[in-house]
Amino acid sequence: MTANIPSRSYWLQRWTALLLTGILAGLGGMLLALLLHEIQHLVYGYSQKALISPQSFLEGVTDASAQRRFLALLAAGLIAGCGWWLLARYGKKRVSISAAVNQPDKPMPGITTLIHSLLQIITVAMGSPLGREVAPRELGALFAGGVARRLHLTTADIQLMIACGAGAGLAAVYNVPLAGAIFTLEVLLISFSWEAAIAALVTSALAAWIATLGLGDEHQYRFTTEMAATSLVFWAALSGPLFGIAAFWFRRITQRARSKVRSNWQMPVFSLVAFAALGALSMWFPQLTGNGKGPIQLTLAGDVTLKLAAAILCLKIFVIWAVLRGGAEGGLLTPGLAVGALLGSLLFMLLGRFFPGSDMASFALTGAAGFLSASMQMPVTAIALMMEFTRMDHSFLVPLTLSAAGAYMTFRKLDG
Repeated sequence: MTANIPSRSYWLQRWTALLLTGILAGLGGMLLALLLHEIQHLVYGYSQKALISPQSFLEGVTDASAQRRFLALLAAGLIAGCGWWLLARYGKKRVSISAAVNQPDKPMPGITTLIHSLLQIITVAMGSPLGREVAPRELGALFAGGVARRLHLTTADIQLMIACGAGAGLAAVYNVPLAGAIFTLEVLLISFSWEAAIAALVTSALAAWIATLGLGDEHQYRFTTEMAATSLVFWAALSGPLFGIAAFWFRRITQRARSKVRSNWQMPVFSLVAFAALGALSMWFPQLTGNGKGPIQLTLAGDVTLKLAAAILCLKIFVIWAVLRGGAEGGLLTPGLAVGALLGSLLFMLLGRFFPGSDMASFALTGAAGFLSASMQMPVTAIALMMEFTRMDHSFLVPLTLSAAGAYMTFRKLDG
């Protein structure tokens, strides 16, 4: 009987770690999202009386004067360049989420990770074209690692908790519990077991629910197309490889930009120039500001013209490259979705007449899923994300799967 006591005790410790990971990741994601909204409203002067308001970021930025947009982005460039330069010079060496998962004996430095996360949220809120999803993932992984070590879990379980914490952070900030769990398994652990799957589902579901207490139970995008047309299945099968090729070059561009960053005097200068260019372009194209959520919604609503979609697509890729080259940090999830959705809408306006019954929103949806699947090498997560982002009808599952699979396989062939 006594031989079972340590096992039962450890079982309790493990479940305590799982629950605390979900709760802390949810609180962290919620607070970061609220901070993002507060800064957005303050900088661009909209929805001053409510953190969660019906007015979108794109609407707020568009209503702001061109001069205000330019100055806001100039300030963002100064904060990004100086902030990350000083952090690299005086902070402890940062440990990425993937490094923390692969080497659980090397904990993520608390202050450095917190500052790194806050810099991402602040600059994205001020208009950086990069994504906000890395910050809550880092915070979730940091909390999870700390909890697991304090509860004296094994090395394998510390690794699992860190991965679950990062996935739960993603689930919290976007209200995507299923996608957060799949992300944990597909991208971070790169393996599947029922034990890991249950842990990932518990933490992501709990984190997403905790976050809704402050952010509300809303999905990210309005998608009103009721059912997928039969022609969309054929389009998805044909276009998947095209999105894979586009994602391959996009990933090359962004990786090269990041590889050229030097943590010296160049960082503040290059960052300021990059954000100044973004600010100047935003005077004519306010859609370029922010992580890309605005342009995605425009494509899903069918509210872009051929010229506007082409201009935003090309300029969006340019400004993403520019700020990465300048040393700014952030995710590429929503930016990747935006590039894929814009490319999909552009192709609809050129070729949509050959696929009767389909609309721009459907082409944008499959384009976003295919592009994200390849650019971030996570086909299953990409499909789950689009399902939870849009609450689409299940009839879109086949087109999305075909697009994601075709893009992913094409990317792997080119990258092999």
